Amino acid sequence: MVKRSGVTEPFSRDKVVRGVRRACQGRPVDEDALQQLAHRVEEVIRATGSAEVPSHEVGLAILSPLRSLDEVAYLRFASVYRSFSSAEDFEKEIADLRTAASDSRSPENTTAN
Repeated sequence: MVKRSGVTEPFSRDKVVRGVRRACQGRPVDEDALQQLAHRVEEVIRATGSAEVPSHEVGLAILSPLRSLDEVAYLRFASVYRSFSSAEDFEKEIADLRTAASDSRSPENTTAN
């Protein structure tokens, strides 16, 4: 993994878990869910086939599964990862979450049994 500073370090699943655990503090997310998320992130990173993946890519790989796991934790993580600087940044992200939620519940995205 290549950090923003240019320093290279090995990918650490434990580091992913620690970062996500911080975002999930006080949320109903158990350790198994954190481990599964970290495993998914590691799979995404390994699937790139690249020996050196920018840390930015690791952050992106965390966002999607975290969004599915817990929206509050997602907002916390995204606010740091994307350097939110105002309430408007949060409002935009919340609006995006609501749009995605309503899109997933729309009739064309559901199947009849």
